[in-house]
Amino acid sequence: MSVETTRLAICNLTKEQYPQIKTLMDETYPELGGAWPSHTIFRLIDQFPEGQIGIVDDDKLVGIALSVQVDYGRFSNPHTYDDIVDSHDRVFSDPNGDALYGLDVAIASTHRGMRLGRRLYDARKELCRQYNLRAILAGGRIPMYHNYREHMSPMEYIEKVDRREVYDPILSFQLANDFQVKRLLKKYLPEDEESEGYATLLEWNNILFEPTDTVIESTKTVVRVGAVQWQMRLVESVDELLKQVEYFVDTVSDYQSDFILFPEFFNAPLMGLHDHRNQTEAIRSLAEYTDTFVKAMSRMAVEYNANIITGSMPLAEGDIIYNASYLCHRSGKVDEQRKIHITPHEAYDWVIQGGDKIAVFETDAGRVGIQICYDVEFPELSRILAEQGLDILFVPFWTDTKNSYLRVRHCAQARAIENECYVVIAGSVGNLPEVESLDVQYSQAAVLTPSDFSFPHDACLNEATPNTEMLLFSDLDMDKLKILHSEGTVRNLKDRRGDLYEVKLVKENG
Repeated sequence: MSVETTRLAICNLTKEQYPQIKTLMDETYPELGGAWPSHTIFRLIDQFPEGQIGIVDDDKLVGIALSVQVDYGRFSNPHTYDDIVDSHDRVFSDPNGDALYGLDVAIASTHRGMRLGRRLYDARKELCRQYNLRAILAGGRIPMYHNYREHMSPMEYIEKVDRREVYDPILSFQLANDFQVKRLLKKYLPEDEESEGYATLLEWNNILFEPTDTVIESTKTVVRVGAVQWQMRLVESVDELLKQVEYFVDTVSDYQSDFILFPEFFNAPLMGLHDHRNQTEAIRSLAEYTDTFVKAMSRMAVEYNANIITGSMPLAEGDIIYNASYLCHRSGKVDEQRKIHITPHEAYDWVIQGGDKIAVFETDAGRVGIQICYDVEFPELSRILAEQGLDILFVPFWTDTKNSYLRVRHCAQARAIENECYVVIAGSVGNLPEVESLDVQYSQAAVLTPSDFSFPHDACLNEATPNTEMLLFSDLDMDKLKILHSEGTVRNLKDRRGDLYEVKLVKENG
């Protein structure tokens, strides 16, 4: 068949096409009795027309894929072919079923080698997504097993096919199309002598499946974030600075944002309210305001209906100072994340110590993590969060020079790519010469993404104008992350060599 003369198109099968359907099935399944009778095909078309998919070359049918809807709980467990097709060759599609069950696939001999089977499988996957079905299930024959039955068990055969040490025309194809072997089915089709009656129960999970049909309980598919590029300026009081905070929260709320991110040490101008003998005394005095800010920003989160990441603030516990960020949920809940890695300046001048806990926080708009500035330069932390299902990583930072900023920026970009998540970074700008160590700042807030076809070509969804006070808004498509995890060009999360190396906490979170 010349590729130049083909005119391929996907279609739903019709009853008028039965003679061509019969020809295809007779050619593909001669050892299993050939085609189903017309009443079987007609029943499938009547009960589930969208599930009966064909490929035509001009008007000639050259490929088919037949499917029914089934109950996932029933057919994800052991069953036989007779549970699908009764003794009268009748197949029943359950209109309330939450899974797609793949029946026969047949390709004309004239069109084999053109990857039409993959095209039919892609059409099934799209149907599964459109119908919001949990998965595609199939009982897959292993027709080459009879050649190996004398010296290996069915499971050994399946494992060798999975490792590509043995080729099986059906199982190898299924595995190449992202199906997983769920279990071995015994006596699935006893008359299938080539497979010795065995089959694999195969499953492709619809990672976009939404199990609830209520709007209130459903997971958001598009999440809006607002990042504050904050201007450092002298203030006369705590109330004055809180008014600036509330201005930004109010603005973000007007844009119906789900999250707002403030920078690290955004309230540091308060250190200019009093004269201090040294920087250690200054940071300790700033810690006295932390409880006030957390309570005020938690109130704002509730009143303005936006989850607030409070940048970071010094936290005093007895004689010890930590650098802490707070996630103020719009429900009123407050979570805390302490900075793990402390910079030399923080350790020497401010005598800040590092925390020892890291966590992913469940929110009404996804699973999020917080890494304060320097922490994002240590990939182990992000990997631990990724293993807990991280969707969005928020990085409040404070940098004085462009090269300091670029360390944060480039590392944050790497974290987005290697952990297949969104990363939002925000810092401060402006000059504050009256406060020691805060005389200059450099920032360019940004929203960074994985690097694949569904995302921007430079893996940057949005970025602020450098060194200008502003708000940066971005919409994050969470479905793109799900598809990337399962079907990306490369799959960093899936392809890690867990048999060779691992990243784990030495001290478990208590």
